[in-house]
Amino acid sequence: MKSIFDHVSFECSKLVTKSYSTSFSSAVKMLAPSIREDIYNIYGFVRFADEIVDSFHQYDKELLFELFEQDLEKALHNKISLNPILNSYQHTVNRYEIPKDLIDAFMKSMKQDLYKKEYQTTAEYQEYIYGSADVVGLMCLKVFVKGNEVLYEELKQSAMRLGSAFQKVNFLRDLKADFEDLNRTYFPNTNLNQLDETSKQEIIAEIESDFAAGFVGIQKLPIEAKFGVYTAYIYYKKLLSKLKKTPSLEIKNTRIRVPDYEKAGLLAKCYLNYRLNII
Repeated sequence: MKSIFDHVSFECSKLVTKSYSTSFSSAVKMLAPSIREDIYNIYGFVRFADEIVDSFHQYDKELLFELFEQDLEKALHNKISLNPILNSYQHTVNRYEIPKDLIDAFMKSMKQDLYKKEYQTTAEYQEYIYGSADVVGLMCLKVFVKGNEVLYEELKQSAMRLGSAFQKVNFLRDLKADFEDLNRTYFPNTNLNQLDETSKQEIIAEIESDFAAGFVGIQKLPIEAKFGVYTAYIYYKKLLSKLKKTPSLEIKNTRIRVPDYEKAGLLAKCYLNYRLNII
């Protein structure tokens, strides 16, 4: 029975999410059960694509990505795949009619990570951010609004700005790994070898602006999604706060994180704010 295979596929996407991101999986748990599975499915897909270009250094990454891309196209067309991650993803794509142009933009940005090491212009940087983060926010928004196109259009810009904020926080947090291990720099007009407080604060101000725009959308989300997205928002805001207080030299030499005990406290605060209808 295909329902059994679909269930196995969904469980695989859930396992990928929990294995690769404890923080994100904690936020997903705060979503309503009716949409939780589909967000796991989206994350499993984007995580696998990202792993190909970031982690499989001993293999032909270009070939692996090409095969993954071909399998993706077949999964979307045939509405089934023997790759359980792609099978679960195509299920969500078809269920919520996620536009193909969002998927294509995501794959384009991931493919750039195979060969592009530096983003010298703001236009290049923004295009990469759109494909790697903004469209993921829009995919999730399609699930959150459950076919309500009017609400989707209303929240579209906020979802993109929140996706941008999350991605830029990741860039700032992962400066050391991206620069030293992958030889990549995403922030344009920024010399990471000479990152100073002025440059760091300019980046943070940009992220804070994205967060402010994203929060406006969170407040208007359907009840099934609001608490989970707000939890992720608060976690990333805390991470940005830590980065803001960390000297630029230390950011370049270490990976800033939020300890588990702080995450637990943030979750309690999120729940209280949610119950008090503060968001």
